[in-house]
Amino acid sequence: MPVWRGRPLNVPRPQQRSLPTYAAPAASFEHARDDEERPAEATVVERAIYCKGKKLENPASISETVHRLSDGLAPADRPMAWIGLAHPNARQVQQVARIFDLHPLAVEDAIVAHQRPKLERYDDTLFVVLRSASYDDATETVDFGEIHLFIGPDFVITVRHSADPELAPVRRRLEADPELLALGPEAVLYGVLDHVVDGYAPVLQGLENDIDEIEAQVFESDPSVSRRIYELSQEVMELQRAVKPLQRILDALDHGGEKYGTDPELQRSLRDVADHATSVAERVDGFRQSLADILTLNATLVAQTQNEEMKRLAEVANNQADEVKKASSWAAILFTPTVVAGIYGMNFEKMPELSWWFGYPFALFLMFAVSTTMWLVFRRKGWL
Repeated sequence: MPVWRGRPLNVPRPQQRSLPTYAAPAASFEHARDDEERPAEATVVERAIYCKGKKLENPASISETVHRLSDGLAPADRPMAWIGLAHPNARQVQQVARIFDLHPLAVEDAIVAHQRPKLERYDDTLFVVLRSASYDDATETVDFGEIHLFIGPDFVITVRHSADPELAPVRRRLEADPELLALGPEAVLYGVLDHVVDGYAPVLQGLENDIDEIEAQVFESDPSVSRRIYELSQEVMELQRAVKPLQRILDALDHGGEKYGTDPELQRSLRDVADHATSVAERVDGFRQSLADILTLNATLVAQTQNEEMKRLAEVANNQADEVKKASSWAAILFTPTVVAGIYGMNFEKMPELSWWFGYPFALFLMFAVSTTMWLVFRRKGWL
């Protein structure tokens, strides 16, 4: 992380690059079409000049801010500008880029937005992309934000494409610590990094509570739990994409600290942020693994519940089949006497049994014998 020596402030800034016009996707900006012609000043939420850790003034415009940086002060008294932009469109970003001579590739990334977290060096300017996160208790969801930083020798430009992260707390913290702020633009970068990483703590707590609730839902066989597991897994994956690159960013700042003469105390502070980022990344990895295990457990419990239900239905079907068998058996047993009695009840004149003395007993015996035989057969088969 460099401590920029920069050029003497009484030397005019070099001729600015001719920046190409970048077409930004409509989804990248929240301004309506009728706002596209507004000047960059309309997106400025804060602009200030600092010197030796103390705020000197709040210039009226970006141009005046640049002019104040070139007032010819001695190098030891060199001021630093901090300009914050919120929801700028392509034209507004290009206006600021021309004033501060920003590299076209970095400007293109800032215009398009929706970038992965990264750190790039363009000449004496660093371009940093960070992804913030916040937890919404009402909806139990994670909202993600994005911020771009241009860190120059004597200026810091922050570009926010979302409501979060709110950088006012970072300004107040640094302004309350003039010794830290006196370290220059790199101190502002540290403050923003620390703020973003600290903002992950409530998110982790919220996700942990959600995972505990999901575990309870799984064992209660809540039918909606599968959808919630999937949605929470997507949020954890998105948080993982925001956190993991931070480790590479902080490692790069740490490795470049000695090369560029970063203040030792600031290096230690950046290492502390790196430790916190590593801890966050490890917890996020743990959440992702836990959700994968919960999803597997839920699938197992669902399969087990389905098997038990199928077993119960099979038992019901078997019971019904037994009842059908019993009913069919008794129907068959009673059918024979009915047939015999029906034959003898037709009362035809020419029936040999009518004049036989044993005809009636024989009919009764026949009905009883056949019914008993059928009862024994059905009993042996287990139908009765």
